[in-house]
Amino acid sequence: MIIFRKRVSGLTSAALANFVGRAARALGLRGGVNVLVTSSQELRALNNLFRHKDKATDVLSFPPMVSDGFAGDIAISAQIASQNAKLLGHSAATEIKILALHGILHLAGYDHERDQGEMERKEARLRKTLGLPVGLIERSVADRKRVVRKPAPSARRASPR
Repeated sequence: MIIFRKRVSGLTSAALANFVGRAARALGLRGGVNVLVTSSQELRALNNLFRHKDKATDVLSFPPMVSDGFAGDIAISAQIASQNAKLLGHSAATEIKILALHGILHLAGYDHERDQGEMERKEARLRKTLGLPVGLIERSVADRKRVVRKPAPSARRASPR
């Protein structure tokens, strides 16, 4: 299920659902994925509630509490996605897909904070397969090197990011 609480120019529920399905299949992830595209204020509240970090973040991943054929939930800030898209020279719709891919990787069990680059490599391969520009982890590493921005982690043993 795709829920837009904040609309993103050039992106429909059907298009995002199609992308999420393709990304999940490419990764071999089984079960449904719900995606909420909402405000930075709501992401901040979720980040505070589940991770005790009182700040907005770009994407949060919520693995299911019970394994019942459901892969999990992803929440994305439309505002942060739009800001990043402008900075990086691509559309907000593309940025939402980059964030969704990152969240799907976390739902599949990847953790860039602990896996010595495994998630980064997988994200780069999938990004190419799915026709996306530079991935979230690659940007975060480059940003840290430039000391421009620190990556914002995830939620509810919500996977980091």
